[in-house]
Amino acid sequence: MEKFETIFQRAANRYGGEDAFREKLAAHYYGTDLEAVSAPKSDDRWLSEFSKRIFQAGFNWSVVENKWDGFEKAFWNFDPGKCAQIDMDDMERLTSDKAIVRNPVKIKTVPRNAEMILGMAAQAGSADSFIREWPSEDYFGLLTYLQKQGSHLGANTASFALRFSGVPSIILSKDVTAALTHAGIIDKPATSKTAKKAVQAAFNEWTAESGENLSYVSRVLAHSIDA
Repeated sequence: MEKFETIFQRAANRYGGEDAFREKLAAHYYGTDLEAVSAPKSDDRWLSEFSKRIFQAGFNWSVVENKWDGFEKAFWNFDPGKCAQIDMDDMERLTSDKAIVRNPVKIKTVPRNAEMILGMAAQAGSADSFIREWPSEDYFGLLTYLQKQGSHLGANTASFALRFSGVPSIILSKDVTAALTHAGIIDKPATSKTAKKAVQAAFNEWTAESGENLSYVSRVLAHSIDA
């Protein structure tokens, strides 16, 4: 398996050297500073975050972003208690509301994910504590939990929600998958338990070697090779 330093140097060489590459990595793409997005989220903000990424999946992100105030109003500011009780009358209202994206399949994910948020809070005091206290060495365990307990939180949807909330995360994009393949960790997209276990082990080794978190390592891999 390649050392992280080898991967980092390959990425740095593609961007004009170490200084230029470190400057690129320091420019976070969260839309705000890392400290702000890493601040604790209330349960309603986690439900909002997961819902936003679900509605953006396979759709124009900017359209959903521009309509998000309408989503907040339509879903009671994503109050988990209220959202968990969405009934047929609410569904009729929501699927007729032009202020949101009227996709009934995605609308139905909100009550299911609200129930998941309430369950997290019951276990750990808040969804934020539940998520941020999950060990990064078992990142794919967290993804499995979100996928099983929630709705439409598979693939990279949950990872984007976590990344944009400042939670160290791995996004298995085409670029990262290509880098993992180049490093000999996997030979195809990591969809099986065995492949995910191998990816987790590699990231655990690279974070230990570099002293950096999952997001940093994931971003370096993404820049290290063309997909």
